[in-house]
Amino acid sequence: MRLSTKGRYGVRAMFDLALHSGEGAIALKSVAQREHISEKYLEHLFASLKKAGLIRSVRGAQGGYRLARPPEEITLGDIIRVLEGPIAPTECVIDDDGHESCERSTDCVMRSIWGNVRDQINEILDGITLAQIVEEQRKMSGKGYMYYI
Repeated sequence: MRLSTKGRYGVRAMFDLALHSGEGAIALKSVAQREHISEKYLEHLFASLKKAGLIRSVRGAQGGYRLARPPEEITLGDIIRVLEGPIAPTECVIDDDGHESCERSTDCVMRSIWGNVRDQINEILDGITLAQIVEEQRKMSGKGYMYYI
């Protein structure tokens, strides 16, 4: 499974909103500059994220975007599914109303294996929150610890 630019940039933009969540509404232009993503492309991504209820827009002079829920409640899986669709290594294991997309699905050993891969990927992505990524970033940049000598 490989993420498209949409998924990768969407995660980066959401991470940026989480990282700066204490600063009020964040201007799209600021996210675009910090993350080196086209503002036009971000508008497209943010429209999908807003429709899914992951972000809110704030109008006015101090307007911009903010997370619709706390960073502890938004997972990478939430973001990627909004922007990429179902997370699965093959079409035959995408659950869509129980409809089997392959005529061999009832006697295909690989379907079970691909289903396990799908489940593991989803479990990992649903286990990582924006808050955890922000904490990791702060540790990496040295902002998470206070050292005394």
